[in-house]
Amino acid sequence: MQVSPLANPLATVAQLETSGSQIDGIPRHLENSIRFAGAQLTQAAGILLRLPQEVIAQALVVFMRFLVGPEGGSLAEFDVQQVSAASLYTITKLSPYPKSPRSIINVFAYLSTLGTPTPTPDQLQQGKAEQYYVSEGTYQSRRLVLSDTEQRILKALGFNVHVSLPYTLGITYLQALDVFSHPRASDLAKRATAYLNTALLSPQMLYLTHQPGSLATATIYLAAKEVGIKLPEVEWWEVFDTDREELGFLVVGMLSVGSFAEEERAKWQGRKVPMTVDELEAEMKREDSGE
Repeated sequence: MQVSPLANPLATVAQLETSGSQIDGIPRHLENSIRFAGAQLTQAAGILLRLPQEVIAQALVVFMRFLVGPEGGSLAEFDVQQVSAASLYTITKLSPYPKSPRSIINVFAYLSTLGTPTPTPDQLQQGKAEQYYVSEGTYQSRRLVLSDTEQRILKALGFNVHVSLPYTLGITYLQALDVFSHPRASDLAKRATAYLNTALLSPQMLYLTHQPGSLATATIYLAAKEVGIKLPEVEWWEVFDTDREELGFLVVGMLSVGSFAEEERAKWQGRKVPMTVDELEAEMKREDSGE
């Protein structure tokens, strides 16, 4: 049976229950923190690489896919920035916006000097990253790591890095709902897109558990309530193959990203989220000792 190009392979229950990282003894709460920080790092690197949001989103989905399931990559083996860089490298090679290994390595080297996965707007100015270079020896060693990690990602995903996104579907759904006749239609479209971007960072990994059409439907529902545009009183979401239960789950999940981000910020205040295997091991020892 041929899979629709508008559909994505979704994570199975077994993949969601455990991961390579947890099998290697990494606590789930620590894995969640590192995965969240890695997703933010991927977003920041994509901006510095001048990539459109659609390409960054595809890389984020590949990044998440690699880190789920017992056969997925383990943070006990891979530095999270390795996975982030390789995910971007893999996706850009397949896009109209290919980036050289040197560009990607320089950008991640620059970001590593900031000590945070969430740079300020000033730190995200492309000129700052473009002025940053690593030595030739460092470049050659990191290029080998980049290529090796790319191959590991491809193998873990069965060489299937197809990612359908909900952005265009969302616009199509808004047209079907005749929203663009409303004077605040552009506000609704912007808010829906913002929710789609936020969902990429969700701890529930919503892009791995739900199809693009359902994601688009939930963001339209949220954005319409926020902007104050009244949608049809009938259960219009069912027209887009989304039932009430799924809609409710997605709405709660998307709204929870903000509180999760605040909890993470408070949890790591004054400390750095471990972004390398060595830093992760040190953090686990710290937790075991009760410090």
